[in-house]
This record gives sequence, structure tokens and C-alpha cells, in this order.
Amino acid sequence: MQWETVIGLEVHLQLATQSKIFSGSATTFGAAPNTQASAVDLAMPGMLPVLNKKAVHYAVKFGLGIGAQISTRSVFDRKNYFYPDLPKGYQISQFEAPIVGKGSFEILMDDGSSRTIGITRAHLEEDAGKSLHEDFNNQTGIDLNRAGTPLLEIVSEPDIRSAAEAVAYLKALHSLVTYLGISDGNMAEGSMRCDVNISLRPIGSAALGTRTEIKNVNSFRFVEKAIHHEFQRQAEILEDGGKITQETRLYDADRDETRSMRSKEVANDYRYFPEPDLLPVVIDNTYIESIRQSLPELPAGKRSRFTSQYGLGLYDADVLSSSQPLADYFEVVAGVCGDAKIAANWVQGELLGQLNRAGGTLAKCPVSAAALGHLISRILDNTVSGKMAKQVFEAMWAGEGDADEIIKARGFLQVSDTGAIDAIVDDVLSANAAQVQQYLDADDAKRKKLVGFFVGQVMKLSKGKANPQVVNELLAKKLA
Repeated sequence: MQWETVIGLEVHLQLATQSKIFSGSATTFGAAPNTQASAVDLAMPGMLPVLNKKAVHYAVKFGLGIGAQISTRSVFDRKNYFYPDLPKGYQISQFEAPIVGKGSFEILMDDGSSRTIGITRAHLEEDAGKSLHEDFNNQTGIDLNRAGTPLLEIVSEPDIRSAAEAVAYLKALHSLVTYLGISDGNMAEGSMRCDVNISLRPIGSAALGTRTEIKNVNSFRFVEKAIHHEFQRQAEILEDGGKITQETRLYDADRDETRSMRSKEVANDYRYFPEPDLLPVVIDNTYIESIRQSLPELPAGKRSRFTSQYGLGLYDADVLSSSQPLADYFEVVAGVCGDAKIAANWVQGELLGQLNRAGGTLAKCPVSAAALGHLISRILDNTVSGKMAKQVFEAMWAGEGDADEIIKARGFLQVSDTGAIDAIVDDVLSANAAQVQQYLDADDAKRKKLVGFFVGQVMKLSKGKANPQVVNELLAKKLA
């Protein structure tokens, strides 16, 4: 049977506040266990929560970023369940009246097609602590540094139909929240985690199948692999005549499999009720509009501008607008060299290639955008060939100086003098008379290959310094 995958994602986004959502404890990553947990976080008797205003600001900012409904009155609720890393025995969350209501989110696929994914809601809540098992012999350690960390849970509609769409959605969401400055989106540090709800149904069916939830997947690659595995598992059960059990599962990256964690709870199991220690959050339209006015140019708008202003293709514009630092870097390069398309090629090719090999970030890139733009301008004014420029770039990356210094020191200055190149071309044609005769007797396809041979010989004799454009012009003239 042919199955359709139905996927909805719940993304838990850590907000970039300096303190927790209901206490003044710090949220710095990597602190020693239990050094960032106050009496409020530990649920000591008599301790009362106080809402972090910045968390509300960031939630509204996200809602406006996706064109969602913003609630002028939202309410916090108690979600009751017991885990050792949740001292209160309940989590303060939002249920009936979240701060962000329905919205939509457009994603762009690799083939250039786009999909609109519905957003059900986004609500504020606190994170729980962390249970540690590895370093304790048959015991569990509890680190409460994360307890009370502000989260925005973003819940999508079940509109996603493949692992590729799920990854595209998460990448686009990551791009948006970092543009907005509401989260660093660092999945390795738990700033962005994803629960995957997945079910199968026969293609053409309107009824939804029984879903399972895969908890806390923390990388794009693992989301993709977890969906592929869960699809296969559910398909085999259904095709054998079995039924899917509604449950929560974990993805084991080492074994590339999902395994059962617990039966899936429903809302009634959590005994939600309004949080008595927090008043409703009331905001007005003036507050909302002030945040709207502060929004930066967002990824979709920047992508569109890159295609219209710089004449870039949709793929290039999407890559270059995927992060604010990369977009800013590209625009400086394009402004300095004056050729956006060549700038785009160099940023995506040489620059990102070097960054990936070095495992670095743009913030620590040894070649500034202005320096790269200057190097490209030296290609455009025929000071250096494109091939030589790549060697210059590597030297710049190694800290050997700016483009002009390296070109001079290494003797890379391109020869564009027609007389000098003319003599080399004559030498090549004289030394390869047989190939010249083959060229004269050949069809257009064979002639093209032979021209490449002649160009290669000229570049070899000139030690790569001859201007390829001049070489081609002279060859065409002499061979004609």
C-alpha cells in the first residue's frame, strides 16, 4: 500500500533572555550543576513567580514575524506531572489562552517550490531541569540550572508531508528566530529542540492515522533520520495488519531507531488549570505596534530583495539570506567589488568552503568582507586570474596579508599585454602543428576541445599569468 506521511512539529525554543522566565537566575550555558537555581526554581515554600517582561516581548516579536494573531490577554496554566527534575511537581505553561495564536509559515524546498505550513499556536512556558545518568553508578543526578529557562513552544499544524519538508521548516524557523534576535537557535546546546508527531494514512484518505511523538530531537539530520525510521516502522506494522499505539518515543542516534518511552498523555492527564500565582498577561495594541516597528528585514523579504536588486537566482538568494551575518557579509562583498553574481559565487564557494573545513563561523572569519570584495575586484580589473585568486584567498586566510600584498609577493600579476601573449601563442601553435591541422579539419565540437588544449599550453608556458580572455581572442584570430 502507498502511505502518506502526516507530520506536525512542536519546537521548543529557548528565548535569549539574561534571566529565567519566573526568577532572576542566570540562563548562561555550561555553568556548574545547580549553580544557577534560585529558591524560586527549587520551589521552596513561599516562593512566588514573577514574569520576565522580555520573554513576553520576544513571544510577541515571533508572532508578528509569522503574521500570527497576538492575544492581548493570555493566561498561564499549571501542567501537572511528576519528574525528579521538576521540583514543583507542575510546569507553568499556557493552554487555553496562549500569547500567539494562528499563523502561517512559508518554506522553500531545494527544487524551488514553496509550501505554506500552518502554525497552530506559540506559547510561553518554563523548562524543566536535567536528569543525568552517565556519571552515577545506578543513580541519577539532577541539574536544575535549566529549571525555569524561558521557552516558546511553537506548534505547527499537521501540514508537513515528508522528512525533507520537516527539515526545510526547521531550517527556515531557525533562520527567522535568529534574524529576530529572540534565540541563538543553538541545537547542540538545547536552545532549539523538536518533538516530531507522525502518523501514516493511505494516500487519498482524509482521516488521520494514530500518531506517535518522538521527543527532543536536537539536530536537523536526526529529525530527518527519525522520520524515515518511524515511517518504516509504522508502515510495516500497518501492512502486517497491526495497529499503531499512541505513545511517546525516543530517537536513538547510535542505533538509528526509535524506541518506546511511555504511553502518550492527553490534555486531561495533565489536569491543566489557571496558574493562581500569576495574573493574566494583558498587552495593548500600542505595545504590539511598537514591537512591529522594530522588526528587522526578515529572511523571506531579504531573499526577494536579493533576487530583484542583485539579479540572483532563487537558490543563491535563499542560501545567502539564510542568516543575518552571511547576508550582511555578502552585501559588503558585492558593494566593494561591484559584481553581485561573482560575489555570490565566491561567498558560497570559497568562503563557506573554508569555513566548513575549518569548522569556524563568520564571526571569527580571518578574511573580512571588504578584503574579499577587494580580491574579487582584482579579478575583474584583470590584475589576477580567477585561478590565481583562489591561491591568493588561501594566503589571505592564512594571514599572509591583503590581496595586493600577496599578488605582488608571489608574482601573480596577470599578463594582459597583447604583444607578450601573442609571442607565446605563436610558440604554442608552432610546437603543435599536428593539433593545428586537426583543428582545421575538425567539426565544431572537436574544435572546442582543441581550443581548450591550446589555451592550456599557453597558460602553462606563461605560468598561469596570461589573461585567459586575451589568450582566447588571439587563438581565435590566428586559428581562423
